[in-house]
Amino acid sequence: MQLYSPGSFQQFVRYILVGGFNTVFGYGLFALLNWSTTWLGSYNYMFASFFGSLISISIAFLGYKWFVFRTRGNYLVEWIRCLGVYGSSVLITLAGMPFLVTILRHNLQRPAQAPYIAGAIMTVIVILFSFMGHRRVTFKMPLGKV
Repeated sequence: MQLYSPGSFQQFVRYILVGGFNTVFGYGLFALLNWSTTWLGSYNYMFASFFGSLISISIAFLGYKWFVFRTRGNYLVEWIRCLGVYGSSVLITLAGMPFLVTILRHNLQRPAQAPYIAGAIMTVIVILFSFMGHRRVTFKMPLGKV
C-alpha cells in the first residue's frame, strides 16, 4: 500500500493554496458577521460562526472541486459530502467556541477580542482534519490518484 505519490504532494500544495484563500475569506466573513451582529448580544459569535461557515464551506467546495481534486460532475453529491466533512468540524467549532471564548475573556487584557482569537484557534483545528476528509469522503480519491 503506497501512502505517498508525487502527485499527492502537488495535490496537497493546491489544497493549501485554496485552503489558504478560503481560510482568509472564511475568517474575514466570520469577523465581519461577528462585528455586524453585536446587537444580537454576547453570543452573536455563534451566529457569525454558523452562517459564515455555511458560506465559506460552499466557496471552499468549488475551489477544491475545480482546482485541487479536479473531479467532474456530481456537484450535489460532492457538496453534500463536503457539508458532512465540514459539518462535523462546524459542530466541533460550535461546541468549542463557548469554552474558548469564556477562557479567553477571563485571561485577556482586552476581553472583546476573545471571539476573534477563539475563531482563529478553531480555524487551525479545522484545517488539520479536513484534507483527509475531503480526499477520502468528499471527492473519494484513491491512493496514488491525482
